[in-house]
Amino acid sequence: MPNATIDTASDEEVQAGTLGRLLREFNYSRIGKYPEGQTVYLNAKDEQGRLLGGFRGEIYFHWLFVNVLYVEEEERGKGLGARLLAEGETRAREKGALRARLDTFEWQAPGFYLKQGYREILKLPNYYQHYSLTTMVKELQ
Repeated sequence: MPNATIDTASDEEVQAGTLGRLLREFNYSRIGKYPEGQTVYLNAKDEQGRLLGGFRGEIYFHWLFVNVLYVEEEERGKGLGARLLAEGETRAREKGALRARLDTFEWQAPGFYLKQGYREILKLPNYYQHYSLTTMVKELQ
C-alpha cells in the first residue's frame, strides 16, 4: 500500500475540480465521451422581488437530478410548484435530459410528484429517524 495521507480537501482544491476531471477521464476511457454536467437553476419571485420558491437541478448522463424544489408555505397549492418543476424539466430536456430522478421524504411531497408523472422506484424505510426516503423517476421525452 502506498504511503498516502488522507485529509480534508481545501475549498480551492474542490473548486479546481481536479478530482471530477480525473473521474471523467477514467469514465471516458471506458464508455467514451459524454456531456459534462449542466445545471438548471430557477427562482420564482413576486412583483416586489421576494423569493417564493425555486428549482435546482443538475444533468448528468442525460438524467436530470432534481436537487431542490421549494415553494414558500403560503404559496403552496396554487400551482407554483408544478410550474417550477415543469419549467425545470423543459429546460433540462433542451439540454439533453431524457429522464429525471429525485429523492423525497415522506413529510415532503411524494404525492405531489406522483401527480406530476413521477413513479416510485425505491423506498428506504427509517432513512432518518422514523421517516422513509423515496426515489422517484420520470421519462422526459
